[in-house]
Amino acid sequence: MDLLPFMPRPTVTHPGIVVADPLGFRPLQLDLHIPAGEGPFPVVFWVHGGGWMSGSRVWLPDSITPFGFHQRLIDRGYAVADVDYRLGREAPFPAQLDDVQAAIRWVRGNAGRFGLDPGRFATLGESAGGQLAALAGLLGSGDTAVHAVVDWYGVSDFLALQGRDDPNDNVAMYLGGALKTVAEVAREASPTHRVHAGAPPFLAMHGTDDRIVPFAQSVGLAEALRAVGVRCDVVPAEGGDHCFVGYADIGGLIDTSVDFLDDVLK
Repeated sequence: MDLLPFMPRPTVTHPGIVVADPLGFRPLQLDLHIPAGEGPFPVVFWVHGGGWMSGSRVWLPDSITPFGFHQRLIDRGYAVADVDYRLGREAPFPAQLDDVQAAIRWVRGNAGRFGLDPGRFATLGESAGGQLAALAGLLGSGDTAVHAVVDWYGVSDFLALQGRDDPNDNVAMYLGGALKTVAEVAREASPTHRVHAGAPPFLAMHGTDDRIVPFAQSVGLAEALRAVGVRCDVVPAEGGDHCFVGYADIGGLIDTSVDFLDDVLK
């Protein structure tokens, strides 16, 4: 008796898919992880951090790596798309947002090929990626539309940052100039200043003792979204620093993120 048709299909990974090729820059790639079983599956777009200066689609913070980020999402029935984007020394904002949206557009256009549900897309990013995930959720429409956002300790309001006027600072490299000289760009890059009543639901997770991106940044984003009638849950990681360092149950934070996605997407 042939048992193969009754065996579970393993997770399928499609690495290094080129989703955009900006003229004069490196091709941008995406790794697509699809759960076992029959779709169509909702998709979580993972947007890496690194201060807009480092990192790639295959990178996770050391504090999060041991907790099986990808597997926890896949086990709950989510496809995961790991996204690359140009870094700050390659191109200033909004190139990074353009690149994240190019990935979303490509996956939506190929959803049928991979058994994905284009009506259930979410962005999930950490630090610099949290800021980009939030903007992608707020500004996406049509083929770049996103239906939920999970923002882990991302900057939501550049104008509220203090002491970031060094032209060699990573924020300056990202925005195209010292913060005090690029106020309008900083506003355009700030999710708090781009909220609107049609935005998708948000979850903001943030260490209360974050010394790089203050916890108040997530609180301010939640207040702005709620003021226009958009759901934004805030989960404080009590005592956690940036990347949740020092918080005991990082795996639980990942699971809570998936619980939120289940609630708003499933």
